[in-house]
Amino acid sequence: MAGRRALKAVLIDLSGTLHIEDTAVPGAQDALNRLRQASVAVKFVTNTTKESKRILFERLKRLNFNLQENEIFTSLSAARSLLEQKQHRPLLLVEDSALEDFTGIETSEPNAVVIGLAPDHFNYSTLNKAFRMILDGAPLIAIHKARYYKRKDGLALGPGPFVTGLEYATDCKATVVGKPEKTFFTQALSDLGCSPSEAVMIGDDARDDVGGAQNAGMLGILVRTGKYREGDENKISPAPHLTCDSFPDAVEHILQNLL
Repeated sequence: MAGRRALKAVLIDLSGTLHIEDTAVPGAQDALNRLRQASVAVKFVTNTTKESKRILFERLKRLNFNLQENEIFTSLSAARSLLEQKQHRPLLLVEDSALEDFTGIETSEPNAVVIGLAPDHFNYSTLNKAFRMILDGAPLIAIHKARYYKRKDGLALGPGPFVTGLEYATDCKATVVGKPEKTFFTQALSDLGCSPSEAVMIGDDARDDVGGAQNAGMLGILVRTGKYREGDENKISPAPHLTCDSFPDAVEHILQNLL
């Protein structure tokens, strides 16, 4: 901790860290309550694009997590901000349950491709439409590029392979807005009044959660739940500040060692 300032904020991943679909990680609710009793700000940062922030919030409330909707910062929010800034009219490759987060965004005669996790839309016809638009000059915007994520029935492909396929076919690079992008983490911290050196990130994705946070100047704690696979901590440099079994262990480490 030499050279680091006192901890002011904890950023927490959701899927795979606090819950997997409709099942909470054991002990996660109590651990979150203990963390809230400490003198740190808490924010939930997620690349989840399968559902809107409202639906995600309602899922977490049903699982008895103590949080407010405005404490959740999603890659969907970051994508919307970029679309508004650039005044793009997107072809939205996201699940229907996520569309409400783009309410009010003009989508007629689209001139940009926005891609998240959209299993119901990842078919040849739709991807080919995106391919042709990009060849004609439309920018490709990836809400994130996760390789895979954890479902109840096992690991499942994320949007990354589909984004990469479009990049390969069109010989272009996507603009990525979610984790692990540095701007995503700095946006998440912006209203908490602290710098990256005063924050720690907890997540189950070594590259996107921990590597991204550490590249932004934060500490990163990797948990062995969700999508974690043995050896993931060795895939990033620098290595995680800590690798531990689950979110409650991460909270215990913070309370005992970082405050």
